[in-house]
Amino acid sequence: MNRSQFKHLHPLEVRWGDADIFGHINNVQYIRYYESGRVTYCEEALGFEFKTGLDAGWILADIQCSYLKQLHYPASIEVATAISKVGTSSVELQAAIFINGTEELVSTSKAVLVWVDLRAGRSAPIPSSQRECIELFEEVKKESTLIQE
Repeated sequence: MNRSQFKHLHPLEVRWGDADIFGHINNVQYIRYYESGRVTYCEEALGFEFKTGLDAGWILADIQCSYLKQLHYPASIEVATAISKVGTSSVELQAAIFINGTEELVSTSKAVLVWVDLRAGRSAPIPSSQRECIELFEEVKKESTLIQE
């Protein structure tokens, strides 16, 4: 993966408290960094606002994280996020963490987001408004389904 594959980059500063007893950034923090990238991607690229009281929205159904290099404090990073596949009610996200402004790849991630009818408590088809935002922002391959629904 390289930075040019991504249209959405979210800068973050590694915090002192993110490090573990060995002095490198704890594995749990990477998941939090990816969460920050995912949320800002949904807000900025898809125009989706996470707030209480929603009838429907995106939920994380699955996430995988590969740790490629150790990260230490202090560091400036960028979380790169893109939708790579679109299904009926789910999307696949590709993400990566780079040292800010470089091609130095620290970690990669794949995740599945599902559009959920929060009142009914089950998946629902992705609304056309969200599909249009995805198509405008990314070039993605349409798939019939990504996960069992």
